Amino acid sequence: MTNNKTISFSDGDQYVGEHKDGEAHGQGTTTYPEYVGEVKDGKPHGHGTFTFTNGDKYVGEHKDGKRHGLGTYTYASGSKYVGEFKDGNYHGLGTYTYASGSKYVGEFKDDNYHGLGTYTYASGSKYVGEFKDGNYHGHGTYTFSDEDKYVGEHKDDKRNGLGTYTYADRDQYVGEYKDGKRHGQGTYTSASGSKYVGEFKDGEIVWNDLWENNLTIH
Repeated sequence: MTNNKTISFSDGDQYVGEHKDGEAHGQGTTTYPEYVGEVKDGKPHGHGTFTFTNGDKYVGEHKDGKRHGLGTYTYASGSKYVGEFKDGNYHGLGTYTYASGSKYVGEFKDDNYHGLGTYTYASGSKYVGEFKDGNYHGHGTYTFSDEDKYVGEHKDDKRNGLGTYTYADRDQYVGEYKDGKRHGQGTYTSASGSKYVGEFKDGEIVWNDLWENNLTIH
């Protein structure tokens, strides 16, 4: 192994550093994009820093040329991911902070929110619960910036299944949801104590004898 050998590639990339058997191996620097760090068998392997021509930057671990292990990826836009990588993707525990101020903290799988996590919006709204393939999916709590709150089941980013929705004015619905709307059996209770118990369809009451005339719903 020798130091500071320069290897030029046909696509214009260039490597300066340690090598073995004619391939980059050890500490070195590549250009287009620039990489400074550990190399094995001609590929980034171990700790290193990638600086991309578009202004993005990655600092962290690599395996066989891919981001793998702990690292920080900072986008030119101002967004940033700090956490675990696997085969080049966000995978494991991590924090993604958007330039807008929104933030996700939790589990990732193949670049998507997947598992348990907390998504806090710049507006102040927050979801805490289960995710699947980047969507709210499973049990979770969504607290709105206006102080409404939903606790219950989700499917593909929508309220779906059993849940409780409590409004800021203390009205409350407890029952079934489908595709984000009250649908099925449920109970709606107003802050004044008026109540409807029965069926809902597409978010609306299916009127029956178990309701009170002075009840107004959201």
